[in-house]
Amino acid sequence: MTAISEEVTKKDSLWDKSGGWQGVATAVVILGLTRIVQLLMIAWMGAANSEPKTVWDRLLIWDTGWFIRVAMDGYPEGFTYAADGRMEGNELAFFPVYPMLIRFGAALGIDPGTAALTVAWLASIGAAIALHLLGTSLYGKRAGWALVAICCSAPVSVVLSMGYSESIYIALVAGMFVAAHRRVWWAAGLLGLLTALSRPTGAAAAIGLAVAALLAVRESREQAWKPLTAAAVALAGVPLYLGWVAYRVGDLTAWFQIQTAGWGTSFDYGKSTAEFLWTTLRSGDGWIPVSMAFMLLVALAAAGVALAQKPWLPLAVYGVVAMILVYGQAGFYHSKPRLLLPVLLTLLPAVVAASKARPKVAILSITAWALFGLWFGAYLVTVWPYTL
Repeated sequence: MTAISEEVTKKDSLWDKSGGWQGVATAVVILGLTRIVQLLMIAWMGAANSEPKTVWDRLLIWDTGWFIRVAMDGYPEGFTYAADGRMEGNELAFFPVYPMLIRFGAALGIDPGTAALTVAWLASIGAAIALHLLGTSLYGKRAGWALVAICCSAPVSVVLSMGYSESIYIALVAGMFVAAHRRVWWAAGLLGLLTALSRPTGAAAAIGLAVAALLAVRESREQAWKPLTAAAVALAGVPLYLGWVAYRVGDLTAWFQIQTAGWGTSFDYGKSTAEFLWTTLRSGDGWIPVSMAFMLLVALAAAGVALAQKPWLPLAVYGVVAMILVYGQAGFYHSKPRLLLPVLLTLLPAVVAASKARPKVAILSITAWALFGLWFGAYLVTVWPYTL
């Protein structure tokens, strides 16, 4: 059997295993239900807010403005300074894939805000399909649907409806791992590169792909150049963008300085995260900070359970490295649960449990999770005054 026919057979078997078009449609319907319910919650809760805004406006707040400015005005030439001479954050902090897609939509005559949400919503459909295929490939069809439901209704999954890059990042990283698991290396390499050019944690995804490539080479040395090339292409993504920023500004550490100046982001080996957890849980001041502290602890525990269950090694490595990057950096504590959403490793214990439970038990459990998660996300964009 030729290499091409082997790839076709693998893709066909995954397609059949996932339920074909009906299975994919079910995943998209699950996504659609979570988005509709949450948008209704946002409209309901926003109507009672002292500062009324339309649902549309609430989906275009915070980081969306940065992405749109990159898309429409391009990147600045260098550092940005306030009137007092203090360095500020600027658009160079934001990786290029999402802004490029917004720019493409705007070039078609679509309003930039509309283009931003259109790209995010289409990407969320791609994310649902990729998550379903990944869960199916690893654990079976029911796990695929459970992964979609649990991920898309998580407490910060509201960003999948907003002008944020999470939806496209999840679509790309899940698609990359599906391709790697099925040994379709050209697709894995391309998706890995795009993942790395979407967010800084794309570096963790590229490392996960490198592990998949090394496993493939160890198992069969035939055509080793394919997986190794895919890994090399993905690994080049983050250094490529950071190097371009350094060249544009004329400073090797430009991207890191901009991140620190604008968002207080720097790698401190988890010191600030530990201080936040200690202070918040000790004082109990504010239910949102307390709830986010518990989310960070629960995510750590879930990751430990997932690793004990010995998941597919590339996904485990990606999850561990991504969590080190999230927990190890200083920055806004209320953004950390959002940054953990694409990690996927923390969701695996619930996904595996749901796939093995009786259907009624699984549906009721996921529904309870979804009602809290969707309400929590709606609260964050209607009442909570700080950025995600």
